[in-house]
Amino acid sequence: MFEKDSYVLIVGDESVKKRRGFKRTWNALSRFQKNLIVIICLAVLLLWMFVFIQRKNLRIDAEVEHVNLRKPDSSHNEEGDKIRIIPLFKDNQLSIKMQEEIVDNADNWDDAIKNLVNANGEVNSDDTKNSIDNPQAVESNNKNIEPQKSELKKDKQDDTQISFKGPTNDRQRAVVAAMKHSWMGYKTYAFGHDNLKPISQTYSDWFNLGLTIVDALDTLYIMDMQEEYGEGKRWVESEMNLDVNRDVNLFETTIRVLGGLLSMYHLSGEEIYLTKAKDLGRRLMPSFNTPSKIPFSDVNLNTLSAHAPKWSPDSSTSEVTTIQLEFRDLSRILNDPSFENAAAMVSQKIHELPKTDGLVPIFINANTGTFRTFSTISLGARGDSYYEYLLKQWLQIGKQPDHYLIEDYKEAIAGVIKNLRKETPNEHHIYIGELISGKDFKPKMDHLTCYLPGTLLLGYKNGMPQSHFTLATELLETCYQTYIKQPTGLAPEITYFNLEGESSTDIYVKANDAHNLQRPEFIESLYYFYAITGNKTYQDMGWNIFQSFEKYTRVSHGYTSINNVRNAKDVRPKDMMETFWLGETLKYFYLLFSDDRNEIDLDKFIFNTEAHLIPIREN
Repeated sequence: MFEKDSYVLIVGDESVKKRRGFKRTWNALSRFQKNLIVIICLAVLLLWMFVFIQRKNLRIDAEVEHVNLRKPDSSHNEEGDKIRIIPLFKDNQLSIKMQEEIVDNADNWDDAIKNLVNANGEVNSDDTKNSIDNPQAVESNNKNIEPQKSELKKDKQDDTQISFKGPTNDRQRAVVAAMKHSWMGYKTYAFGHDNLKPISQTYSDWFNLGLTIVDALDTLYIMDMQEEYGEGKRWVESEMNLDVNRDVNLFETTIRVLGGLLSMYHLSGEEIYLTKAKDLGRRLMPSFNTPSKIPFSDVNLNTLSAHAPKWSPDSSTSEVTTIQLEFRDLSRILNDPSFENAAAMVSQKIHELPKTDGLVPIFINANTGTFRTFSTISLGARGDSYYEYLLKQWLQIGKQPDHYLIEDYKEAIAGVIKNLRKETPNEHHIYIGELISGKDFKPKMDHLTCYLPGTLLLGYKNGMPQSHFTLATELLETCYQTYIKQPTGLAPEITYFNLEGESSTDIYVKANDAHNLQRPEFIESLYYFYAITGNKTYQDMGWNIFQSFEKYTRVSHGYTSINNVRNAKDVRPKDMMETFWLGETLKYFYLLFSDDRNEIDLDKFIFNTEAHLIPIREN
């Protein structure tokens, strides 16, 4: 330690030291150090050149790649057995595999070229030969590459994955915002449970299967809501439990859960969905163990025991006949006919039963296999989707001519026109009523019946007669009237029509029927009309209804059903967000508002009755 009066003398300052020159520094190094530095510099230079060349190659490969395939000629040798076929984008691995299959299955080179051309209308044989013999021809062909890729992909029958780009206009963005709001409320207060109660900020459980998640997954996927979709997928992977010691409804579980899992498997290709679907299908199969092969309505997923509903010895006709699309699809994926056979047997049994001009009563007994005597005939609750699935099953199996499914469908629609179609006396609204006890007409139409215009138009698109198209357009207008005639702009659950002057108005609603559950059926029909005709008027009709849902059913933590569509100042919220609001209604709104009406190819997919996608395949 220095004394108080001590001083420190600074001898030099680094800042003023004279810098030593590079030559003097280099000469001061040892021979080993000099060699080491030279080696390092050369290594860096070589590494830089290697990276530069690789990046250049990657850019070239990213633009176009010549795919090497074997020449289908027995005379080729080992050196010459590789040829260049068609320039493709490198990331199009599926198309490459298809070309390999086409070439491998050909007997000779000429047949291979011919088959490739037939598989891809955008490529001609001259272009193909040029791309083989003349690499410079690739550049001129590049502009045709993308159509080649898409056409080849479409020709692969089991290729059901679709890429969705997200919303492209303000209306679609508004629907996505509604979906986000619905999902956020559910995620916050009910995640993993069946339903959100958005006003009380809690949940309710029906089957303990996370119904909202599974029902909403393909809607999230189609809307390209990746974060929310990821949340739902992770729940399915890690938390979804099918071993529930609880009775579930066969129909509701099939259309919502099995249908949702199958749809996601087709759209995403993720094996987790198929694994869950297979497990669920197996657990539902005991429902078919009945004397008549008409399934019981309820099954316990844990004990694998099934029974008739507790409220009745009979099952709903629509429920037992609206499971075939899903079970057939599961069989075809797994190559296990047991699921399809069990469900198809039900349709066959119904086909053989006596009907009223093709119309079926709404109740059937699983023990006897017969309809309930003097049961109501309706295209609304408990009868609706029987008719829908006649057409859609026929489409699913490849539109086989003269099949009993399409014959039953045509007979049924003729029966509807003969027995159920009526017209109001003043405003001339066409509607579909009911036959009480199978004979007495009642001018009552459920909102559920508003699926029928879309189904009729889909049938007309696939060859059904002009009368189906006429009825479809008439009913679509009437269904729209059930919305716009209400102060809220929302339709009631049930609408009555003036039959013989018993009402001062042609359309009226009873107090007990004035509730709105945010059902999808009319939006579904609007979607079919837009997708098939391209007429944007149907988009405008849907937008009016969507705005009414926004105004009267949106609450702080989601959306809710309401009790009264007849009073805009007192809608009386029900505090329940149904799973089909996310799974169907918002999905159909989103597709209805799409700039591309063919976003879903209706020649390749059908929607099950819960708006889940099922591919169309030949038998």
